[in-house]
Amino acid sequence: MLVRGLWGSTHPGPTLVVTVLAVALGVAAGVDAGRLALLGVAVFAGQVSVGISNDAIDAARDRAVGRADKPIATGEVSERAAWTAAFIALGLALALSVPLGAGMLAAHAVALASAWAYNAGLKATPFSLVPFVVSFGLFPSFATLSAPGGTLAPVWVSIAGAALGAAVHLTNVLPDLEDDARTGIRGLPHRLGARVSTVLAALGILVGATAVLVGPVIAGAAPVIPVVAWAFFAAVAVVAVAAVVLALTRSPHRVLFRLTMLAALLLAVQLVVTG
Repeated sequence: MLVRGLWGSTHPGPTLVVTVLAVALGVAAGVDAGRLALLGVAVFAGQVSVGISNDAIDAARDRAVGRADKPIATGEVSERAAWTAAFIALGLALALSVPLGAGMLAAHAVALASAWAYNAGLKATPFSLVPFVVSFGLFPSFATLSAPGGTLAPVWVSIAGAALGAAVHLTNVLPDLEDDARTGIRGLPHRLGARVSTVLAALGILVGATAVLVGPVIAGAAPVIPVVAWAFFAAVAVVAVAAVVLALTRSPHRVLFRLTMLAALLLAVQLVVTG
């Protein structure tokens, strides 16, 4: 079924997580219900375009390594239908950003251009990390720019977003390193290896967690660090340190990917709750 195949090509998990996170940040930023709905649908459409375009570009590679979980590679969805859906979703994402203001439109356009550039070829270069740092660094500003009189998110929030993006990239590709190597993809994590990538991702998450913890105090937005902020920071730190220890003492294993992604998820929640 075409709709089911297209949905499977959007990378549904990350698409939904990013959409929920955008809405949560919007709530934290005080965005009203109408603009919040636009924000959620715009971000969702943008993520759909990124996911489908990624699988459309990678269709030949996915067929070469026998990826039965990729509807475009298996022929369940034609490449023409995939590209049509990707461009429609991209146009919808930008169109829905217009009522949210010029700032939001510009930020969303840059983030999507960065993500599409990754799909189109940057993923196979030493600069594969850059689109994630750019897109996730801008991501918290989607919420603040969508509010009336919108402004960019505070610097410390953007630092946390960029750190989260770096961690996601460094760990997201770990389960596919062998398949990627067979098809000529050698981004930064491939060149660094699983162990080094995990350590750098965990350290990046700690940097992001620290920024969220002390940023409001340094900026004068909060007189003291509240207990809930310390609690989230401690949770992020424990999981991140555990990932580093395992990476340094054991051979690379899928548990490293799961631990680092858990730390990244905790950082995202920390950003929403205490940001």
